[in-house]
Amino acid sequence: MKSLTDARYISLATWRRSGKEVQTPVWFAAASEKTFFSFSAAGAGKVKRLRNSSRARIASCDARGGNLGEWLEAKACLVNDDQVEITLAYSLLMEKYGIQMVLTNLMSWLSGRINNRVVIRIELEVDGDP
Repeated sequence: MKSLTDARYISLATWRRSGKEVQTPVWFAAASEKTFFSFSAAGAGKVKRLRNSSRARIASCDARGGNLGEWLEAKACLVNDDQVEITLAYSLLMEKYGIQMVLTNLMSWLSGRINNRVVIRIELEVDGDP
């Protein structure tokens, strides 16, 4: 079985206020075996849900969200003001996705949405962590 860091996509599960889970396939890049970064449009549902609760879980998946691995408990938060962390996140994503990321950035820039993004930091919860 491949490690999560080798996966192409992850399914990010977040929760609505009603308690209903919502799973979304996302691009991600690993900063470590425990810390991952993703990005999203600032007005996306997952971003709104993360503003209400950092509870999350992740699993490797295909591009359409079909799970390929086991679910892992995590905490996810929006990176708002740490420019160093934001730069690191985009650097890791660019390294992983290459031309796909370049084209995504170009389309976002052309449509005027490039500055309407947020970075998401995902931290795996490891047994024994406080």
